[in-house]
Amino acid sequence: MLDSASEILRLQASGEASAVEIIKRSIEQIEASQDKINAYTCVNAELAIRDAETVDVKRKSGQPLGKLAGVPVAVKDILCTTDMPTTCSSKMLENFMAPYDATVVRRLREEDAILVGKTNMDEFAMGGSTETSAFGVTRNPWDNNRTPGGSSGGAAACVASGTVPLSLGSDTGGSIRQPAAFCGVTGLKPTYGRVSRYGLVAFASSLDQVGPIAWSVEDVAVLTDVISGFEPRDSTSLNQEPPCLSSVLQSNDLRGLKIGILEDALNSEGIEPSIRQSVIDAAETFKQAGAEIVEIQLPHSEHYVPTYYVIAPSEASSNLSRYDGAHYGHRSAKVDGDLLASLGPLAATYCKSRSEGFGTEVKRRIMIGTYALSEGYADQYYNQALKVRRLIKSDYDAAFSQVDLLLGPTTPTTAFPLGERLDNPLQMYLVDLFTVGANLAGIPAISLPAGLNSSGLPIGIQLQAPALQESRLIFAGSAYQAMTDFHKLRPDNFSF
Repeated sequence: MLDSASEILRLQASGEASAVEIIKRSIEQIEASQDKINAYTCVNAELAIRDAETVDVKRKSGQPLGKLAGVPVAVKDILCTTDMPTTCSSKMLENFMAPYDATVVRRLREEDAILVGKTNMDEFAMGGSTETSAFGVTRNPWDNNRTPGGSSGGAAACVASGTVPLSLGSDTGGSIRQPAAFCGVTGLKPTYGRVSRYGLVAFASSLDQVGPIAWSVEDVAVLTDVISGFEPRDSTSLNQEPPCLSSVLQSNDLRGLKIGILEDALNSEGIEPSIRQSVIDAAETFKQAGAEIVEIQLPHSEHYVPTYYVIAPSEASSNLSRYDGAHYGHRSAKVDGDLLASLGPLAATYCKSRSEGFGTEVKRRIMIGTYALSEGYADQYYNQALKVRRLIKSDYDAAFSQVDLLLGPTTPTTAFPLGERLDNPLQMYLVDLFTVGANLAGIPAISLPAGLNSSGLPIGIQLQAPALQESRLIFAGSAYQAMTDFHKLRPDNFSF
């Protein structure tokens, strides 16, 4: 089982296992689970083994090793890699090979991590169940008939199925935290700008953020330390030294910390009773560790989802306009005569290529965004949403003037059956009810495993912190995991 980066590092340091042996085991796990879970879009076994051999040579010769030497890592197929296709799980980019590595990928390589593959996702990160992928659905390792969440469903499922201890996802409205909750793992969305977006294929540029997924807060902290930091080629990257999150890991002492429990979220319509109870139980755990618990309201929380689903599609409609069948990506082999006659050759090629290359959900969001930005409607929709976003940020500022952290549920429900919400976009969008606020405000948030419901499905709780205070999330999260064993629970078929 490959469920701990720290254990893998220890095995190599003690000589109990080589990097090659570990990577071969990872690849065996992938091969055993791929038909059941479909967590990967690409696995580069030959390259991974070659990189592992390099790590073993460096270790034997006494050369300096990186922080993740020999540790297998998977990255969401929205991050550019020079040695594996970057498809965004879309027919539009089915054969695209990026000319450069994303900054986070480069930093992983610099620390001697071994990239074993790219993980499946909702097409262009648009979805909440990893059912919109052009390469088939990903299944939840806890129940193969249920969704692993989305859009980083493959990134969560590959950890939960025991193929790698670490993965990278992206989070635009909860796409790291929601699948982490559904798959019973830990997922962190850093502060906007803390981790560079250079080489991340854009969905909504003011919301997207790369972040880690692992079983434990400890592993999440290590991976965040590796990928954080300034990138001069990224205009949204924060030019300041990130804190060392691994240094704030501790046992169970939260004295002096004030945590606000989100009453509006707990009283939200549609939240499962088991999830509500898990948040209440978590509050009691934090209280036992010395934290003070107070009730907090976020007055504009009811506007999170409608605000997000104006801003995100608007930015997506702009970002995805570059996929026109002319510069790169899918180009239609044949344009119909009627289309040629009505639009002309250039517009007809654009129209046919985009129609063939994009899936239903991506088309839906492009059309919503284009409408919201169109002449005569931008003030009514997009600009109005920006004003509400400012109010949402003000709510968080007011809350954090009273407390250090906010505690609430990650999702209103546990993992739902595959296919259940595909024909009901509104119900699918409501899965983001408790997560989109952090993206709109640009603050960090973490989802922690909080047990199982009566059906044996994972539950996640969420902590949110002020901007640039990832250390508070790691500090409190590590205390929670020191006092509970929920992050140690595994699916029945974990060992495959």
